[in-house]
Amino acid sequence: MATQLSRNFGEQGNQRKFTISVWVKRSKLGAAQSIMGSGGSSAYATHMYFDNNDRIDFWNYFNSAYQGRKITNRKFRDTNAWYHIVMAVDTTSSQSTAADRMKIYVNGVRETSFSTSSNPNQDQTFEIGHNGTHYIGGYGTGANFEGYMSHFHYCDGYQYQASDFGETDSTTGEWKIKTTPNVQYGTTGHFILKDGNSVTDQSGLTHNWTVANGTLTKTEDNPSHIFATLNPLVYESRDNTFSNGNNTITGGGSDSWTNKYGTSTIAPNSGKYYVEAKLITKVSSQAILGLISTSKALSGSLKDIGVFALETEGRLTGSGNNIQTGLTAFSNGDIAGLAFDATNGTAQFYRNGSTYGNALSSIPSDTYYIATTTYPSGGVINFNFGNGYFGTTAVATNSGNGYQDADGNGIFNYTVPTNYRALCTKGLNQ
Repeated sequence: MATQLSRNFGEQGNQRKFTISVWVKRSKLGAAQSIMGSGGSSAYATHMYFDNNDRIDFWNYFNSAYQGRKITNRKFRDTNAWYHIVMAVDTTSSQSTAADRMKIYVNGVRETSFSTSSNPNQDQTFEIGHNGTHYIGGYGTGANFEGYMSHFHYCDGYQYQASDFGETDSTTGEWKIKTTPNVQYGTTGHFILKDGNSVTDQSGLTHNWTVANGTLTKTEDNPSHIFATLNPLVYESRDNTFSNGNNTITGGGSDSWTNKYGTSTIAPNSGKYYVEAKLITKVSSQAILGLISTSKALSGSLKDIGVFALETEGRLTGSGNNIQTGLTAFSNGDIAGLAFDATNGTAQFYRNGSTYGNALSSIPSDTYYIATTTYPSGGVINFNFGNGYFGTTAVATNSGNGYQDADGNGIFNYTVPTNYRALCTKGLNQ
């Protein structure tokens, strides 16, 4: 989201004992990405963030020196997953074990392997909890977090474990969220981002936050229901820029098919799915939307290696051939839709809610990415896999409420074809 929240508490909290719990889904890697931070001055600060190497770095800077720091050996590079991160501090006399004064949990498991590990002294203070400005998703003027956050808890005066905020699913064995955990918030605590993009405190303490910069948008993607996005880790996408939670793709300046691809993070081999893509900046003969086998090397045009694709100039292509020509060309602002039946091997394209070209059939049984390209240079496309936004703009139709899929999931600009679903974890399980 590249958005920063801030709050000046205006009252003193417990600077020796507190817990931060938050669920995050990363969009950008290889750059400093702040979770939460606060600092009274350059000599006094506490910061929790992903560093340039995608590790968690949790440090406390006091009187111009580190007084407690943990940097994980583990790297967190899955842009399709939600991570549950808990950072729990207690330097009071009740915590005599030095190694337990700063704890980090990820998805219910305590981190114990660190590249840097120093423990704070007994009764060491942190800047979290002081009566000054605190930041979420950024730190002062930099290190903005790009991705998603949900269920942000700050428990002032309590050192909790990960199991207080999450639990193991008895069926899947996966770590899952407790949406209403039994925790206390103390004096300056808060609970925000519970339902959508609300920064209104749900703890009962009315410690509301402010959007300091950027745009905070709601998303259907959440810790218990993951939606597809475009995948920035695909090597052939190296000349593209991904933004808006990896739902916007912008082409760079090098003209080569092989570094212009965008592919979905979820690839189905059965079921019926619907997706929308809005053309923002058109480039000639660009393949806006199509399907490509996960076994294909992304070399050459989507026309040549994809099972089919919709191109801006008004044609459907696939397997190196023109399938249909003479269709209406796309313009900036047009929305392409795709209804893909992976079980029966059929597909139908749409333009602004109306069918576009003939239905396609005899698609071989396989596992497929939803794919796009920005070739030649400069193409920009906003995808909606069901999150209800094109970029930072909410869908506009159906009185601004959008349309949902066959199971009531997702939010789309146009009516979802009967029995089709969003490309998401719940959609895959039908």
